[in-house]
Amino acid sequence: MFKPPWIRSVRRALLAAGATAALAAGLLTATATTSQAATQGPCDIYAAGGTPCVAAHSTTRALYAAYNGPLYQVRRASDNTTLNIGVLSAGGYANAAAQDSFCANTSCVITDIYDQSGKGNDLTQALKGYWPGPAAGGNDNLANAFEAPVTVGGHEAYGVYIAPGTGYRNNNTHGIATGDQPEGEYAIFDGTHFNGGCCFDYGNAETTGNDDGNGTMEAIYFGNSKGWGYGSGTGPWVMADLENGLFSGVNRGFNAGDPTVTNRFQTAIVKGGPNQWAIRGGNAQSGGLSTYYSGIRPTVGGYNPMKKEGAIILGIGGDNSNTGQGTFYEGVMTSGYPSDATEDAVQANITAAGYNSGSTSTGSLTPGSRISLQATTSPCCTNDYLRHDDADTKVVISNINSSSSATDKADATWIVRAGLANSSCLSFESANSPGQYLRHSNYELYLNTDNGGSSFAQDATFCPTAGNSGVGHSFQSVNFPTKYIRHYNYTAYIASNGGTNAWDSTSFWAQDTSWLTASPWS
Repeated sequence: MFKPPWIRSVRRALLAAGATAALAAGLLTATATTSQAATQGPCDIYAAGGTPCVAAHSTTRALYAAYNGPLYQVRRASDNTTLNIGVLSAGGYANAAAQDSFCANTSCVITDIYDQSGKGNDLTQALKGYWPGPAAGGNDNLANAFEAPVTVGGHEAYGVYIAPGTGYRNNNTHGIATGDQPEGEYAIFDGTHFNGGCCFDYGNAETTGNDDGNGTMEAIYFGNSKGWGYGSGTGPWVMADLENGLFSGVNRGFNAGDPTVTNRFQTAIVKGGPNQWAIRGGNAQSGGLSTYYSGIRPTVGGYNPMKKEGAIILGIGGDNSNTGQGTFYEGVMTSGYPSDATEDAVQANITAAGYNSGSTSTGSLTPGSRISLQATTSPCCTNDYLRHDDADTKVVISNINSSSSATDKADATWIVRAGLANSSCLSFESANSPGQYLRHSNYELYLNTDNGGSSFAQDATFCPTAGNSGVGHSFQSVNFPTKYIRHYNYTAYIASNGGTNAWDSTSFWAQDTSWLTASPWS
């Protein structure tokens, strides 16, 4: 029977759509049932979709079902010895307990993030580029190994905490897309840790460490910079760093389809091929992906065709611009332009992995716990709590109660972290200003953003002891062992019991330096 051409065309379109849906359904079903049995990882799904991984990085889990090698390497400060951190079993989660044991009573940094694809595309310390870093020789800092604790599938793990000045790179890669070749990239980021600095990226960059012009990069950017492009709301946004432009869509500048991210864990996707590219994203803990942009390359000059060079960066821009900040847990780069169906199946695998913030309790000094620190000096201050002041960066004590504003309660809430300079001690991260820590400067306490340096780590590390007054706990400065966190005239300091500073007064010193670890106000 004769069929008009339009009927044959419709039939072919319906069959193609059905095949795509079947692929998505098959991959999603396989992922949902086999991720629990550890028989499929994101890179297995990409390979099944015809776009295999050519780089696969994670400090939290294996990204292939059969992978049983190291995820990353740490180096401890006490003797500069290194240790590879592997998985608990093939296809499984990071052996974080090995890191905990190896780094006890000292600090550790992440020196290498290994490529699980077999291509050898490991990430190591970013060397000096056009913009120098703060480390020796103009190189970038390495990430503190304890600053991004999480749980994945109920197992302890650590992400890669990128403070400004921290970065990783590989300029001599194998199999990464160059020129206008197609590729896909995804990463899981902490959706609450970001800034407007340039640039917290993961993906394809210049091999030179310089700005080599429009189209020489194709990386995922995450942050709230509006200097080149931006989306709806106040940010942060998932955008594409294509060099000399952070693009939220086809237009330079504003594109309404790119939404503000509000998820604790964010799946971020950028993919590109000849005159086509897309941004996708979603909640890494539940649900599917949304497409923020899909279409032609930006219409401004230099991005069609692309001139990708094939280096890999993490935490920095292609020219080593290193003022950005964020946290990375896992990510891959593929050969070929992945289908939406394949990415949807990868997202199902990610949500099934079970990322969680890692908070273990409230009101305790266990790392991951949320607490408030209550003053014990009577009669003045027993209803006062240690908090940061919204008017400036100083830390003070003030009365907090059930009628206090939500902001005041949040200002008086802290997340306990393993000590940045000594993992057996503690650091205190603001609950409502992620990436900012309680630290002393000229003996006064402030809330400051971690700059990735060793001096900051020491200034922000305190060792808990029995309360000097016999009540609660006291917190000894790791780099000034005779000084403890103290309130004096409602302002917070580190103070010794007697000295030349007014806040070293012996009057009420034992009480002023003793704190109750209370349940968090927020």
